[in-house]
Amino acid sequence: MRSLCVEPFQNFSVVDTGARRTLTYCSPWKTNHKHEAVLFPPPSRPIRKSLCICLSSSSKLPVMMEEEKKTFDANEAALLVKELNESFRTGKTKSYEWRVSQLKSIEKMVVEREKDICEALYKDLSKPEFEAFVSEIAMVKSSCKEALKELKHWMKPEKAKTSMATYPSSAEIVSEPLGAVLVISTWNYPFALSVKPVIGAITAGNATVLKPSEIAPATSSLLSKLFEEYLDRSAVRVVEGDVPQTTALLEQKWDKIFYTGSPRVGRIIMTAAAKHLTPVVLELGGKCPAVIDSDVDLQVTARRIVAGKWQANNGQACISVDYIITTKDFAPKLIDALRKGIEECFGTDPMESKDISRIVSSNHFSRLQSLMDEYKVYNKIVVGGQRNQKELKIAPTIFLDVPGDSQLMQEEIFGPLLPIITVENVKDSIDLINSKPKPLAAYLFTNNDKLKNYFVQSVSSGGMAINDTVLHIVRSPNY
Repeated sequence: MRSLCVEPFQNFSVVDTGARRTLTYCSPWKTNHKHEAVLFPPPSRPIRKSLCICLSSSSKLPVMMEEEKKTFDANEAALLVKELNESFRTGKTKSYEWRVSQLKSIEKMVVEREKDICEALYKDLSKPEFEAFVSEIAMVKSSCKEALKELKHWMKPEKAKTSMATYPSSAEIVSEPLGAVLVISTWNYPFALSVKPVIGAITAGNATVLKPSEIAPATSSLLSKLFEEYLDRSAVRVVEGDVPQTTALLEQKWDKIFYTGSPRVGRIIMTAAAKHLTPVVLELGGKCPAVIDSDVDLQVTARRIVAGKWQANNGQACISVDYIITTKDFAPKLIDALRKGIEECFGTDPMESKDISRIVSSNHFSRLQSLMDEYKVYNKIVVGGQRNQKELKIAPTIFLDVPGDSQLMQEEIFGPLLPIITVENVKDSIDLINSKPKPLAAYLFTNNDKLKNYFVQSVSSGGMAINDTVLHIVRSPNY
C-alpha cells in the first residue's frame, strides 16, 4: 500500500457506511476510467479539496504531488529576517562596492530581460508595449542611473556646525542604513513600483525583502526569478503570495516598511508596524481633481487629460485624473473635445483598441461595474459606457454631474470612469476639493496667472501640475 496526496478529483461520489467512506471517481487524465478507494480521516471530519487516500500499488492514477507544498508562515518569515539581519551585520551591504554591484545588476537585468518584463505586464494588464516601456522599464532605468551617479555624494558625511561649548571640535552627519527593510508593492505598475523602492533600499545599504502584488501574478513570478538570478540572495529576497504570506511578514520586526497601495491596507500595515515601532512609508492614492478653466486651448487640454487618465493604465493609476471640475457653460464643449480626444487615441471603438490596458482582475471589474450601475449615476453617462466582463474591458466613460454622495464621488475610482462636476464659477472648485481628503495629485488648466497662484496657495496635495497631468512624477526619481 502507498499513500498519495492528489489534486481534486473529477466526477466523484462518496458512500458513507459509518465505519468508512468509499470514494468512486473518474480519472481526470483518462475518460471512463473509474477507481475506488477508502477515505481517511474518519467520517466525523469533513472532506477537503485535497484528499489523502489509500490506493493499491496497481492503481494507474498519476501522482500529482508527493507532499503538500510547504507554506510560507510566521516561522519561515522569522527565519528569513534572521538571515537578512545576519547578512547585514557582516557589513557587506554598507560598502560602496556592494551597492554599486547590485544597482548595476538591476540595470543589466532590465536591459537583458526587457522582453520578458513586457510580456509579464501584458499578461497581467494587457499593458501596451510602449506604455510598459515608458511607465515602467524606463522609470527603473532612470532610477538606477541616478543612484549610480549620486551614490558617492549621498554616502559622503555632511559637515555640521559645532557650538562654542565644544570648541575646539568638529562634527559631521553620517548617513547609515537602517537594516532589514520590507517593500510591499502594488499591482497597477507592478514592475516599476516594485523595483524602484528596492533600488532606494539597496542604495541606502539595506538588506531587503520585496513582496510583489499577487494581483499581478505574471510580474510577481518574473520578479522572483529575476531577483534570484541577478541579485545577491543573501541580502535581497522576494516573497510571493497573498494575505497569509503578507501577514507572516508583517508579524516580524523590520527596520522600515515601504508600502504602495490603498488606504485600507495601509491602515493594516501601520497597525502591524506600530507593535514594533517600525517606521513606515505609505504611498497611497486618493481622488485627484483636475480643474479646467474656460480660457484654455480645448484640443491640447483634452489630449493631456486623455493621456493622464486613459493612457495611464486605463485610469488604474494613483495619480490619474479622478474627476474634473469645470463651469456649467463650458462643460458641453469640454465633453465634445474629450470625446474627440478618445477617438484620436483609441479609435471609434476603444473596446477593440490594442493601445489601452484592461482591468486587472474580475474583482476590480465588478467593483467598477457597481460604480457605473449605481442608481444615482447610471443615467449620467455622456461618453462610453461599453464593457466586456469576459475580457475585463471597460471603455473610457465620462459622467456629467453625478451626485456628490454617490460612490463614484466618495471613493477612489482607479479605473476608466471620469465624472465631470460643474460649478457656477471656477473658483468654487477650490472649496469642493478642500471638502475632500487631501489628494495625491491636483491639476489645473488655465491661462489666468491669478487663478494659478490662488490654486497653488489654496489646494494642498502630494503633487501638482499646471496645464498638464501626470508628468510631474517624471521629475521625481523616488516615485
